[in-house]
Amino acid sequence: MTPTRADLTKAPAEVAAMFDQVAPRYDLVNDLLSLGRDRSWRKAVARAVAATTGERVLDLAAGTGTSSATFAATGAECVACDFSLGMLRQGARQRGGAYRGGVRFVAGDAVALPFADQAFDAVTMSFGLRNVHDVDAALRELLRVTKPGGRLVVCEFSAPPWTPFRRLYDGYLGLLPAVVKQVSSNPDSYVYLAESIRAWPRQSELADLIGSAGWRRPAWRNLTGGIVALHRGYKAGNTAA
Repeated sequence: MTPTRADLTKAPAEVAAMFDQVAPRYDLVNDLLSLGRDRSWRKAVARAVAATTGERVLDLAAGTGTSSATFAATGAECVACDFSLGMLRQGARQRGGAYRGGVRFVAGDAVALPFADQAFDAVTMSFGLRNVHDVDAALRELLRVTKPGGRLVVCEFSAPPWTPFRRLYDGYLGLLPAVVKQVSSNPDSYVYLAESIRAWPRQSELADLIGSAGWRRPAWRNLTGGIVALHRGYKAGNTAA
């Protein structure tokens, strides 16, 4: 199979095909490239989502469902949604079925989610919003499927605010394809990864986009020196204003 690499137009079919190809080693490569920091990022997301027994959580761009399992472990019902069928199949294989341990795998596009209005207590998206071709539409869709008073958590790559560290990190991004050449089935996809990170809005700009989509009290905090930022928002309702 010829390797597929998306570009910054983020055509959905190309992005999905690219993730289909990297699915078998996706979690391993992420762990290697982040030097294990992805585990701490997932823990930070889980704390921010704060899922509880009986709640319904949407994990959008869930990939293989690694983060989804942490929400389900609290007693919540979690829907792991992604438009890459390869990722969903890999996740289902790893977890022994399409619905196991409180995680249900569902195919869906971020800009046209296959869920009813006000279906979830919390919605979250880790390292996926950057790959959507219409970010505003995705944020509005997430708002639509969230219950009044519900919460949004977005974990995404960002820009370290300290200039020397940002330059060092930018140099590392340029080395990604060479670093992953021996472990990924599609090292060219990490050229896209670097390009999409560099083109992504900074922390305050993303917070503005979240607010413009209708989420209340958008805020963020940096993780690992700003390599990653954790954004939060709330839907207007009887428990959040």
